[in-house]
Amino acid sequence: MAQQTHIRLNDGIDIPQIGLGVWQVENRDAPKVVKAAIDAGYRSIDTAAIYGNEEGVGAGIRAARVPREQLFVTTKLWNDRHGAKNTFKAFDESLKKLQLAYVDLYLIHWPTPRANLYVETWQALQEIKQSGRAKAVGVSNFKVPHLERLIGETGIVPAINQIELHPRFQQKAQREFHARHNIVTESWSPLGQGRVMKDPLIAGIAQKHGRTPAQVALRWHIQNGFVAIPKSVTPSRIVENFQVFDFELTEDEMEKITTLDNNRGRIGPDPDLFT
Repeated sequence: MAQQTHIRLNDGIDIPQIGLGVWQVENRDAPKVVKAAIDAGYRSIDTAAIYGNEEGVGAGIRAARVPREQLFVTTKLWNDRHGAKNTFKAFDESLKKLQLAYVDLYLIHWPTPRANLYVETWQALQEIKQSGRAKAVGVSNFKVPHLERLIGETGIVPAINQIELHPRFQQKAQREFHARHNIVTESWSPLGQGRVMKDPLIAGIAQKHGRTPAQVALRWHIQNGFVAIPKSVTPSRIVENFQVFDFELTEDEMEKITTLDNNRGRIGPDPDLFT
């Protein structure tokens, strides 16, 4: 099997390009799902406080018996915990549930602009990083104006922005801003919650390569330089989603997938409105 690829964050640490997302994975199921992924070769696990499965994720990590330094663990701060004091407490709770001494990446899950606390919260994340308990810090679901304010008021650029991104919702302007500021783009729902896999164009490309539509979509993310965190609880699908490092899409195929972009392709909430 070809080697997993990595991307270097702006603070010098490397993140695997494919990780396991555990949104909607029940806490009771998380240990076996996480262990199955690590056994399959995954070294990046992405969870969040709101998922309610940090304990299960931690149990799966321990069961897999892979040295901690070989893993990349991400968790996120939920919307009702913005503000410095709440952030410090929420982070401590996440570490306790995970039973880890540190996480590799800690993210503000949503900007929740109506609360108007994301700048203060971002400053709190800097203290967490300085303590060594988060190796890198970033954001999730931040639009360009949110990022501009964050950078303008603090002078500190996030390492990563995790956003909804898939062939039917490609967020080109957002990605261009990231590239100009050396922010890594991380894709949640990289398969469009399964909708991408039903697309005839992607199905045709998959048939040509002897691959599945999901593998083609994930390969599109990799070749665009994104990090992607597909979610599955099925062992065979977990393995399949990781087998994307030993083939390449042609320039023509990449361009054809670009034509699937649709400004109305968003599946999740609008970050300006979500609280």
